[in-house]
Amino acid sequence: MSKVTFWSIAAIPGIKPAEVNLLESKGIKTTKDLLSKTRNQQSAEALARELKIEYRYLRKWIALADLARIPSVGCTYSGLLLHSGIISVSQLSQIPVYRLRQQILRMQVATMQRQDLCPPLALVQQWLTEAKLLNQN
Repeated sequence: MSKVTFWSIAAIPGIKPAEVNLLESKGIKTTKDLLSKTRNQQSAEALARELKIEYRYLRKWIALADLARIPSVGCTYSGLLLHSGIISVSQLSQIPVYRLRQQILRMQVATMQRQDLCPPLALVQQWLTEAKLLNQN
């Protein structure tokens, strides 16, 4: 497996420039910084209060940053996984590959009326393999 990748906080899907600036003002410039400052719910809630943002937004960014640690997922597919119901590397490591692919397919058909954008089964399998390896560490 490739080395765990961390991204610029601006690469998190859906995060706005003003939110990037807010996080950076607190020393959070990468997904690694975000994950290290929010290791548990208490520290995440405290950061949300400090940033004066709703906890649910921060929780979403944390989930995206966690999923983006998987090299073959990164920031490219972390949003797809989150919108398909996967909120953590741990959860991803436990789901059967065919079930995950079906969840992604259903979400894409429901939201975009397209099934041709669903990642190939081999890529979904790679995500699961890498998630299992990350979850062991």
